[in-house]
Amino acid sequence: MTNTPGIWLTPEAHDRLRAELTSLLAPRTSTDSADPVDDARRRAARVRELRELLARAVVGEDPPNDGVAEPGMVLTVRYDDTADEETFLLGLRDAEHADLEVYSPTSPLGMAVTGARPGDQRSYQVPAGTTVHVTLLAAVPYGQHRHVECGAASG
Repeated sequence: MTNTPGIWLTPEAHDRLRAELTSLLAPRTSTDSADPVDDARRRAARVRELRELLARAVVGEDPPNDGVAEPGMVLTVRYDDTADEETFLLGLRDAEHADLEVYSPTSPLGMAVTGARPGDQRSYQVPAGTTVHVTLLAAVPYGQHRHVECGAASG
């Protein structure tokens, strides 16, 4: 058996995925689908996907606060060509967060910045073929970022 890496999830994302799985597994009395067989296949595929995600989930365990970009970190990058900055969570794209954009570690940007430290410059290619250059400005564990955000909102 291969050693597959864990998938970092916030507790809220984990709860949402578990609720979705529970809903998909609940008995259905009827279907509004025009193609019930296709609907059943899609549901079964999603159940498998959710079970795999949840089995590999690392829930709410912040990575070390060492400034290294990795899943579970809130990253701030500067797009070098425009000087625009963006802050996002490097995590499971399937688990959206209303207050924070999420980029998957397997996305072009996610792959480029994983392992970077503040000040490191990286580049990646977008599907259109353009090369984008970014500089990592900050990498903070999600829990610490969230604590600061909640403190700022209540203060």
